[in-house]
Amino acid sequence: MLYVAQDIAAPVTLGIVTGIIVSPIMDLVRRIGIPAGFGAMIILIVTIAVLSALAFVVEPLIWRVTEEIPRIRYELRTLLAEFQGLIQGIDAANEEMKQALGGDGDVDAEKESPLPSVSDALFLAPVILAQMLIFAGTFYFFLVTRLDVFSELARRIGGNHDAARIQQRFRTAEYLVSRYFAAISVVNAGLGLALAGYLSIIGLPLPLVWGAAAFLLNYVLYVGPAVVAFSLLLSGLINFSGVSVLGPMIGFMVLNMIEAQFVTPAMVGRHVSLNPLLVFLALVFGIWFWGPIGGIVAIPVVVIVVALLDDVATHRRREQASET
Repeated sequence: MLYVAQDIAAPVTLGIVTGIIVSPIMDLVRRIGIPAGFGAMIILIVTIAVLSALAFVVEPLIWRVTEEIPRIRYELRTLLAEFQGLIQGIDAANEEMKQALGGDGDVDAEKESPLPSVSDALFLAPVILAQMLIFAGTFYFFLVTRLDVFSELARRIGGNHDAARIQQRFRTAEYLVSRYFAAISVVNAGLGLALAGYLSIIGLPLPLVWGAAAFLLNYVLYVGPAVVAFSLLLSGLINFSGVSVLGPMIGFMVLNMIEAQFVTPAMVGRHVSLNPLLVFLALVFGIWFWGPIGGIVAIPVVVIVVALLDDVATHRRREQASET
């Protein structure tokens, strides 16, 4: 059901999760005395502006990769051809490699799979626009009515007796998610700056753009860093030669290892601790259901569920203790 409805469910979930992330800002707006509707509109505009700015920063990298696709394929063919020379004693394998390579290392434009055309973009534009509107509408109305939503859900789940406790737990889960994303954003920013500095030192073009890409993709655990590492390997193939082609990828992997093993546990562990298996499975199912959006919202959804279940378990233990 969720998979079938992904065009609607994915932007709705992303809108709710994004609203939870910026909820402390909305609380501040309410305390200042700004009307909820006006404050939510300001937050929505600022959020869209920030996301658009990040997309604008990463855009040169996307176009550069698109332009370099033929060269990337040629470099990969060259590497495969060199590897073929190492196993030339195996005739069957050699023949299969020749067929795979087409027998020629030159780039044949006629045989390349076509890049997305203008008509493809026009076909996808209404779908993307609709999802953006669904996201914006969900985000705005969630910010305006989230306290009422929490109150109604708490009343329906726990009745009048436990409504206050469940509503408080919703607020606690909201707090944990916002703190988690705040801590992760600081970590990702540090990773992006460190990567940009390293790539500037070794002379890779567009280091700041690569840093921004690492900052964004690191929100999608496991998958995002893997995409960055593979992309840096391709960029190394284009811009360097010999062993140096591995420099960008290896440098990022070292920085990512330091971030994942030391920095993130030190900062994020103070706010929320999740089982790695639970995180991995959440990412697998999230990406399977909704693609990249699923990878982004998987962890916040898990944090919310864990916080709510933890409250249920704590409440049961207290009831058992009072009975004894």
